[in-house]
Amino acid sequence: MANIKSAKKRILVNKTKADRNKAIKSGVKTAIKKVYAAIDANDKEAAKTALTAATSAIDKATKKGVFHKNTSARKVSRLSLAVNKM
Repeated sequence: MANIKSAKKRILVNKTKADRNKAIKSGVKTAIKKVYAAIDANDKEAAKTALTAATSAIDKATKKGVFHKNTSARKVSRLSLAVNKM
């Protein structure tokens, strides 16, 4: 454990930010799973609705700095391609 006050603060701040990032990433993964579940169920309307929600979640995560913009573009592109192939 750190002895210096500023180092102790950094540890706390990093833990807080890591927890926030983990929660955001988890939400994105859940949204993506919903899209693929709708695709597996062969439900075009549900897939489109889930795609909109997933795209929104991915964009918000990118805006907050959790994902790099190219990573989010790749994820959205793959999801859109999967829904459009139905």
